[in-house]
Amino acid sequence: MTGNRLTRAESRERTKDRLLAAAAELFAERGVNGTSVEQIADRAGYTRGAFYGNFEDKHELVVALLERSVPGVLRSELVLHAVRDPAVRPHFDARERSARAVVETRLRADFAARGVAPPASPAFLALVVRALEDGLLLHGHLNPEAGPDALAEAVRLLLRP
Repeated sequence: MTGNRLTRAESRERTKDRLLAAAAELFAERGVNGTSVEQIADRAGYTRGAFYGNFEDKHELVVALLERSVPGVLRSELVLHAVRDPAVRPHFDARERSARAVVETRLRADFAARGVAPPASPAFLALVVRALEDGLLLHGHLNPEAGPDALAEAVRLLLRP
């Protein structure tokens, strides 16, 4: 009866996913620096060996989380960690450049479709939109008015003719 057995690759992926989920919870609760590899492994139900079988170190796990879409508090924590940690920062910077490029492309298309000249370079506006997103995300934890609709409204106000 081998129909329900996971392949080695599936088992490894499941272990990695559980470790990432445990790390995400702990980082949101305690911060990256306040969380140990042992705590991550324990929360996921594994040993340190399982952790190191999937990640070289905690920095590699942080980078893996940065590459995923993560919710508010955790994203804020990862951004702050990337700012503080020179080993993680290049990975964060690359992801942020990519996100800004997507926003810039959308802004260019929007201005072109409306036949309106942008009030500043689309690259700068993309930076402002991303900064607004980060700021509203951070404030959203404390102020309900800074919820998900606030970014769309802020961008509409920023870009209206």
